[in-house]
Amino acid sequence: MTPIYQTSTYAQSSPGKHQGFEYARTQNPTRSALERNLAALENGDYGICFSSGMAAVDAVLKLLSSGDEVISTNDLYGGTYRSFVRIFERFGIKFHFVPMTDSSKIEEKITKNTKLIWIETPTNPMLSIIDLERVCSLAKKYNIKTCVDNTFASPYLQNPLDWGADMVLHSTTKYIGGHSDVVGGAVICKDKNLADQLYFIQNGTGAVPGPQDCFLTLRGIKTLHLRVQRACENAKKIAEFLRQHPKVKNTFYPGFKTHSGHETAAKQMRDFGAMVSFTLQKDTFEDGTLLMENTHYFTLAESLGGVESLIGHPPTMTHASIPRKERLALGMTDSLIRLSVGIEDVDDLIADLDKALSFV
Repeated sequence: MTPIYQTSTYAQSSPGKHQGFEYARTQNPTRSALERNLAALENGDYGICFSSGMAAVDAVLKLLSSGDEVISTNDLYGGTYRSFVRIFERFGIKFHFVPMTDSSKIEEKITKNTKLIWIETPTNPMLSIIDLERVCSLAKKYNIKTCVDNTFASPYLQNPLDWGADMVLHSTTKYIGGHSDVVGGAVICKDKNLADQLYFIQNGTGAVPGPQDCFLTLRGIKTLHLRVQRACENAKKIAEFLRQHPKVKNTFYPGFKTHSGHETAAKQMRDFGAMVSFTLQKDTFEDGTLLMENTHYFTLAESLGGVESLIGHPPTMTHASIPRKERLALGMTDSLIRLSVGIEDVDDLIADLDKALSFV
């Protein structure tokens, strides 16, 4: 097991002469092991770890300058949206939110000031699929950097760098850590110049994970493939159950052949993920609340990607920072429920949902 180097500073033999480590904000051996591990998982050359997924988002945006423009998918994690519009817009960065399933919508927004295209796929929480190869190719045509938030898929299911992305980002809190006991984030890339800029930001702003956090994340990675595969198998059966249930109106899951992004997902992913979203026939907040208050194996909580199954309400939880008008335009109605399917016995999970639906 990788040791936990619970060390804040390191001995030097002479001023400025050390053994590769001088101060733990700058480098830590446990963190370095995790960064190498994550780089290998994503087929990258450099991994840069942060204290949270949002700290990783923050670092990528700090590559930009006032006057720069970002084109982002319009269906994305609420915390990322909040950071974009409530923090970075104040510093003169302009954001355009477009439906990236149609690449022409991206090209319409490109200007000489466009410096970054921000991609999530599958998207959160509507589970749309964005064609990585197509969008990254478009970005290269205009010499624009791309960053793909790969949290929902994990490196086990999808490797955006292989499809031409410049950076891939993770909230390692989710599938990579996998046990709901550690918070972290990471950015992986292949370009040394880009990596050097991110390492500079990492050290300069100091949003780094502690060695215990890195140790726990490394521990989680050892079972990533087993956990994600089992969760994907469970999600397929649960999505099918929901699609056929009379009290469910819409089920969003890219594994369905009727899903608009199914063919793209089949091309760029190894499986269709363990996230499932759905709405109720009685599309009200009250009915959604009744369901979520009456599950047993599905824990009502934010986050995702752990071994345990979670149920959540994006409009009031993970995506509350997005204005209701914009949520509704995406199909994020008041009864939208998001499941992070875990690795429990799938019959128990289905029975739990069936029972909870009886309260609606």
